[in-house]
Amino acid sequence: MSPTPVTFTSPTSPASYSWEATDEEVSARYGVPVERVVRFDLNTSPAPPDLAARVLAEGRFETPLSEYAPSDYRRLVAAAAARYGVGTDEIIVGAGADEILDIVGKVYLPPGSAAVVPTPSYAMYRVITEQRGATVDAVPRLSAAEGYAIDVPAVRAAARTAAVVWLCSPNNPTALPEPDGAIETLLGGLAEDAASDGREPTIVVLDEAYAEFVDRSLVGLRDSHANLIVARTASKAYGLAGLRVGFGIARPEVIARLNPFRPPGSVSTVSVTVVTEALLDPTAAAANIARVVAERERLRTELSALGWSVGPSVTNFVLADLGSVHRAAAVADGLLRNGLVPRTFPAGHPLADHLRLTVRAPEENDRLIEAARGLADGAPA
Repeated sequence: MSPTPVTFTSPTSPASYSWEATDEEVSARYGVPVERVVRFDLNTSPAPPDLAARVLAEGRFETPLSEYAPSDYRRLVAAAAARYGVGTDEIIVGAGADEILDIVGKVYLPPGSAAVVPTPSYAMYRVITEQRGATVDAVPRLSAAEGYAIDVPAVRAAARTAAVVWLCSPNNPTALPEPDGAIETLLGGLAEDAASDGREPTIVVLDEAYAEFVDRSLVGLRDSHANLIVARTASKAYGLAGLRVGFGIARPEVIARLNPFRPPGSVSTVSVTVVTEALLDPTAAAANIARVVAERERLRTELSALGWSVGPSVTNFVLADLGSVHRAAAVADGLLRNGLVPRTFPAGHPLADHLRLTVRAPEENDRLIEAARGLADGAPA
């Protein structure tokens, strides 16, 4: 098996990209009962919070299921604004953070422009950029020993001729945040360059999908940097990925520019109701975060004891260095034959010799550990 992501379907419009294989596709290819397939590749939580089950059982949704949710998502926006400490005019709602990123691409990435992506990072930044007819300027991150931090001077230099800079902190797939002050330094440098060049500063998108796991955010930087757009989501810490709710946070004038490109009803009334209640409950994400942190450290310890090199993580996933592309492919194949789906990286990717693994429920993590133990002697180095 080649060390490419587990992708069996391939959309062809407007550009050719491959999305993750479904459970059914994994089951058919590897001969594993579909109910035994566990997704260690999607960075989701294994179960939604109790709050979601209660709201769904009550069935009192924002509007009847025969109607659209309010087009301004008023209660959801108010709840998000309160949760993130911003004004209601500084929030835009989307069907997951991915729709927020897509809207940014529509507004700020005209054909022929360029976007800077510190690499490796979230794959959708490249997808969105290329779908807009723009070019990706991939700037290598610093080494693993340096925490895969962004190379601030290199990103700043590349941004001088770019329309957008895509940032992610904590970063996916490296599982680490940017060093303190790095993003502030970059924003300050971009402002200096813009003033020197007589233009507006390059738009910076800061994806904070995993911010709850470190309990800090840089959303306050929008006060002094009008070019900053922060993306947040209910998918990760809140365990509500299937509801597809995300937010963009920026200065009111930026939100006003994004809003005309927002579909009026891409978020369902069910999603609006559940996520509103989750945001209003200060304890909604706490239990999931505590469980993830405990299981994350157990998973790192157990896999490290088997000879895997598992890096530090502040997220709900870990990154394992298998030492070679060949071994990473062999281990991925062995896990898949046990119905366990890792995130792999294609040939030529800077992490092609790594696997990314979501932290899941204890019994699911036990299956992964046992499968890894069974592969310890058989997987080639």
